[in-house]
Amino acid sequence: MYHNPVLLQQSVDDLVTNSDGIYVDCTFGGGGHSREILSRLSERGKLYSFDQDLDALKNNIDDERFTLINQNFRFLENSLLMYGISEVDGILADLGVSSHQFDEADRGFSTRSDAPLDMRMNVMQSLDAKKVINEYEEEALADIFYHYGELREARKLAREIVHQRKSKKISTTEDLKKLFSYIPPHKQNKFFAQVFQAIRIEVNQELEVLKEMLLQAYKILKPGGRLVVISYHSLEDRLVKRFLKNGMFEGEPQRDIYGNYAKAFELIKSKATIPDEKEIEENSRARSAKMRTGIKL
Repeated sequence: MYHNPVLLQQSVDDLVTNSDGIYVDCTFGGGGHSREILSRLSERGKLYSFDQDLDALKNNIDDERFTLINQNFRFLENSLLMYGISEVDGILADLGVSSHQFDEADRGFSTRSDAPLDMRMNVMQSLDAKKVINEYEEEALADIFYHYGELREARKLAREIVHQRKSKKISTTEDLKKLFSYIPPHKQNKFFAQVFQAIRIEVNQELEVLKEMLLQAYKILKPGGRLVVISYHSLEDRLVKRFLKNGMFEGEPQRDIYGNYAKAFELIKSKATIPDEKEIEENSRARSAKMRTGIKL
C-alpha cells in the first residue's frame, strides 16, 4: 500500500498552468500526484515521472501521455534529454520516504519493526545502513548524527556504536536500538526517528541528491515554469527555501550598488503551504509537510 499523496490538490494547482505543457513528477511512488497531474492535461500534454525504487514500477500508468523513468531524480536533465526533452513547464518533487517503504519491514526504514539494517531507496546500490553503522569511522558517524539527525549527543552515540561493534556486528534495527536502551521511554520515539533519519539520509545521499535536482530543475524549466517541492524535515526545507530565494544553498548572492540581487524564482507565497488539520487527521505523514512553489524568472 502506497501513501496518500500529501497536499495533492494544492501542489497540482500550483504546478499545472498549461494543459498542453510538459511536466515532471520527480517522485512517482504510488502515482497519486502523477494521476492528478494527468487529469489536468490535454491530449497534447506530457508527464515524465521518476522513481529509483523497483517497487514503484508496479504502479505504472497506462496512458500515452505518460512515461515512467526508473532513475534517481539526480539524473533529471540527462534522463529527459534521452527522450528529446530539454525544457519543461513544471516540476514537482514530494521528498522523503513513502509509507510503502516504511511498511515493507525488510527495507529497514521503520523504527517499529526488527529488520536488516538496509534503508536503501535503490536496492541495487552497494551502500546500506549496515555498512554505515559497522564500517564508518567514529568521527564520520558523529558528523552524520549531528548534521543529519540534529542530535546534540552525536559524539556519544558514535562512540557507543564503535565500542559495541568491536565485539559483535550490528546487523538489524533491533541490534541498533538495543545499544540505546538507556534512553527514557518517553523520549525514545523522537530519538530513534532522528537516528534513523540521519542514517537514511547518508545511505541515500538525500541532501546532495536534492541539491543536484534543484540546480537541474532551474536549468530545464522554461521562464515562467514552476517548481513545487514538498519536504518533511527542516534540513530539506532550508535547502529548498534558500534555493528558491536566491538560487544558492549557502553564502550570499552578489548584490548591485543598490543592494539588489538577481532572483532565480518568484515565490507564489512568502510562507510555506502546510496541510490543514483534516488532512493531518486522515494522513499522519502530512504532519511535518511543507510545500514551497517558485516561478522561474
